[in-house]
Amino acid sequence: MKNIASPLIQVSTDGVDLADAIAQNLLTTNNVWMMLATALVFIMHLGFAGVEAGFGQAKNTVNILFKNTVTPIIGIVTYGLMGFFLMYPGYEEPGWFGFDGSGWSMFWFSPADADVTTAYADGNYTYWTDFLFQAMFAATAATIVSGAIAERVKLWAYLMFTVVFVGIVYPIIGSWKWGGGALDNMGFYDFAGSTLVHSVGGWGALAGVIMVGPRIGKYVNGKTIEKPGSSVPLAVIGVFLLWLGWFGFNGGSVLSADPGLVSFVLVTTSLGACAGGLGGFFAAYFAFKRLDLGMVLNGILAGLVGITAGADVINPIFALLVGFVAGILVVLSAIFLDKLKLDDVVGAVSVHLTCGVWGTLAVGIFSTNPDHTFFTQLIGVLICGSVAFLSALTIFFILKKTVGIRVSEEHEKTGLDSQEHGIRGYTIVYDE
Repeated sequence: MKNIASPLIQVSTDGVDLADAIAQNLLTTNNVWMMLATALVFIMHLGFAGVEAGFGQAKNTVNILFKNTVTPIIGIVTYGLMGFFLMYPGYEEPGWFGFDGSGWSMFWFSPADADVTTAYADGNYTYWTDFLFQAMFAATAATIVSGAIAERVKLWAYLMFTVVFVGIVYPIIGSWKWGGGALDNMGFYDFAGSTLVHSVGGWGALAGVIMVGPRIGKYVNGKTIEKPGSSVPLAVIGVFLLWLGWFGFNGGSVLSADPGLVSFVLVTTSLGACAGGLGGFFAAYFAFKRLDLGMVLNGILAGLVGITAGADVINPIFALLVGFVAGILVVLSAIFLDKLKLDDVVGAVSVHLTCGVWGTLAVGIFSTNPDHTFFTQLIGVLICGSVAFLSALTIFFILKKTVGIRVSEEHEKTGLDSQEHGIRGYTIVYDE
């Protein structure tokens, strides 16, 4: 075997060049992993689109796909315009509000070879990689809302909600923990966003479901009427794409390519997903006396959401327990919401809100870090939840009183595809 020296490493007598080369190679390795994780989180948007389109009715497929296409576009742009600098304001002292105006200028007007492309965040990756990774998280929070209020919300109203919620509400709440704000100073812990991403999106979804109201014919004479989705295979594909993307969602939240911690996080993430699927399987069987594929799929997502807050501090055996409980909770939550006549097309509130809360509280129960307490986790959940819900409720209320948030009865019955887009999601063309 030939010994070919790497051109990146040149040893000098004083060792300075070697040290610099090792640091550069470490930065490159960490940055490549973070960019790969970013791509995995990005593909989750295709997963959300598949789940929502699969669980939604065929007559609304194009409308659903349109929303899921525009959501990441809006999310990334608004996060770049203001969200990034609201979320990471550089608090001089931990507080509740801050804004880094200098970061705005640096982001939009710095050349590609400026200092911001060098080691950033403890030398693990570049400034640009950090922005893009965080932007994918921001867009995810809005996508959660989309699925809950599908098939009857006005497209323009949803898009306006997304601009405000992703551009302002989500990053301000996120800054309280990830930006070094008051919750972080309090000791609140949320590794990858069970609360800061999923519950925040879930609270927004709950507000939307309340304000928009149920679909026509969903609840009749005290009974819940099933509205079959357009494609079960598409929903399954969507869930597996989300599971794949979660390897980047949680694995990337290590914020480096640390082999030990990344591999540990991926194990707990997968175990949480598997246990969640089992929890949904058994809970649905006991509740409905059938093998409910939809609840197994949502159970998988529930387990993923549940383990996200503590994927790096909860041992594998407890990750199974967290996921299993989440799978049971998602079924019970869906039943409870139907009792309240809160129509959630894809089960987004049950998956992201209910299980996001559970996962965050589970950190205070199962974390290997004694500094993580149940009381602190509960306080964080209550603060983030109240602000997210009231903010979303206010936005929807203003939209309802101005532009309106619900399509007409005629449009809802005939389908949003033909009314708003002029095409159908599923067409069969016969040759004459």
